[in-house]
Amino acid sequence: MCAVKAMIVDDSAVVRKHLTELLTAGGVEVVATAADPLFAWPKLQSNPPDVLVLDVEMPRMDGISFLRKLMAEHPLPVVMCSTLTEAGCETTMQALAAGAVGFVTKPKLGLKTFLEDRANGLVEAVKAAAKANLKAVGPRPTAPPPVLTAPTAMAETTDRVIAIGLSTGGVQSLEVVLRQLPRTLPGIVVVQHMPEKFTAAFASRLNNLCALEVSEARHGDRVISGRVLIAPGGRHMRMKRSGAQYIVDVTDGPLINHHRPSVDVLFKSVAQCAGRNAIGVIMTGMGDDGARGLRDMHDAGATTAAQDEASCVVFGMPREAIRMGATDSVVPLNGIAPWLLETASRPARQPA
Repeated sequence: MCAVKAMIVDDSAVVRKHLTELLTAGGVEVVATAADPLFAWPKLQSNPPDVLVLDVEMPRMDGISFLRKLMAEHPLPVVMCSTLTEAGCETTMQALAAGAVGFVTKPKLGLKTFLEDRANGLVEAVKAAAKANLKAVGPRPTAPPPVLTAPTAMAETTDRVIAIGLSTGGVQSLEVVLRQLPRTLPGIVVVQHMPEKFTAAFASRLNNLCALEVSEARHGDRVISGRVLIAPGGRHMRMKRSGAQYIVDVTDGPLINHHRPSVDVLFKSVAQCAGRNAIGVIMTGMGDDGARGLRDMHDAGATTAAQDEASCVVFGMPREAIRMGATDSVVPLNGIAPWLLETASRPARQPA
């Protein structure tokens, strides 16, 4: 089996050297490096890699402009490698929305230790990106948010709740879904695998694009119609019942399925406190996080769906959920929003 071929674009010679050594030790062939996008472009055309590892903030040409040019003229899987700064978070969110399929965060302090740590996630991210289905990324939607419609009986209920779990490819995919949904939909709770600091920028971007109110979840936030709560990076989110209301618990804890936040943690809590009043969707992502939790939701009477293989960037999480018998439906990306609207308009399942 041929090794994955990667190219590194980073303005730091030290970073390029260490990343090259790290990827090579992990079985990835680094075919080229470049200090900025203008140096990278001719190398990409003459010797295209399987995956591009791209820094966010670089001289001469910003990473977003380069990524958009790349995806329009020479699309290939891109993994962003960004420092954990507020500006870097926002730029990385824009990059993921523009078509990057993954990212790894570089710390501001202890960079040398990070670059030499084979467990920092870069090798795995590059190998996963090499398997990404770029056709599923597609062009970003340009339509304005939907016109709000008059509330219906379904929209007014506080009993229904929607839980969504995603990972690799989820930034673009969640945007596609949420932009199609009106503010009258039941409350939505989301786990997207992300490290801390990134989810606030992610939620802010979606809030500006969608009719729904989207925010990073805070401990004790209510789950109500028209609101989307996204689990903070680096913390688990559980849903619980408080009288007639749903609220979220945002807590620390060990990694679950190698992730914090974990989709399984959210889904299992939704199964316990919402049961048949819940709707669950598992979308694009590597691994199996969320599959068991979705099965718990399904067994508790929730209506569940998985994104189909053709529209997933990575089909791992949906595949496992389908294999476990956790899903009622398998739906393409562009069909998830209509499926949610139709499912939420029906009464909750009655006990058998």
